[in-house]
Amino acid sequence: MQMPLNQYFKLIDTHAKLQLRADASRYFFGYLWWLLEPLLYVLVFYVVFELLLDSGRSDFLVFLMCGKLVFVWFSKSVTQASNSIIDNNGLIGMIDIPKSLFPLAVLQQGIYRQLAVFVLLIAFLLLSGYSISVEWLYLLPLVIVNYLVIAACALIGASLVCFMRDVSLIIGLGMIFMLFVSGVFWDVRALDNVEMTRMILIWNPLAFLIDAYRQIFMFQQVPDLTHLFLLGLSSGCIVYIVSSLMRKYSQAIALRALSA
Repeated sequence: MQMPLNQYFKLIDTHAKLQLRADASRYFFGYLWWLLEPLLYVLVFYVVFELLLDSGRSDFLVFLMCGKLVFVWFSKSVTQASNSIIDNNGLIGMIDIPKSLFPLAVLQQGIYRQLAVFVLLIAFLLLSGYSISVEWLYLLPLVIVNYLVIAACALIGASLVCFMRDVSLIIGLGMIFMLFVSGVFWDVRALDNVEMTRMILIWNPLAFLIDAYRQIFMFQQVPDLTHLFLLGLSSGCIVYIVSSLMRKYSQAIALRALSA
């Protein structure tokens, strides 16, 4: 019998909260790591690209935070979610539950962490002299599309890892590649080749999302809403298709996870 949607989403949220509590209990700083971890990533890149290599931008710290904090959300969520079914093979062996629950629970954890990170980012922007503008209203659809892109990648990754564990290594390498080609610490719009800039923003969803956050936060400009809508629509379709396939082949995924 199929689980009711309200029960399904409640189970995802409960699983996410329990895991967050368990993770926090392992460390001295507990929940503070929600903020400390991404800030340390930003600090490392700031030292390298600003203090050592001299980026030449007066607003480089804000520019970097907008890129790196969004990338960390994407990278950590997709990487952890891709291994979530395998990591929970003990529970899968005891009870028949939707396999998509595990990657989506990881994404739910990511949402709670990222909300705290966004509050920190906004506070830093305001302290740095940036002001709230009407363009900030576009943050809501941007964050929703951002989540759908993460969910699409996470569900695909979690499915593939069950059938071929090596995919988790490929995902790790893919994150390194995405770090360098998505404009995290360099400006996509600063390229001399305008056509190359356009191609990156069209075919690299993460580069488009990072640029959209910068357009809203730093330059009070509206991102490309048509592209944002199409990206959200395509990602939503992928989420629906992959979750449906995971439900259809639930037994096969369980057997593969148990044998991993």
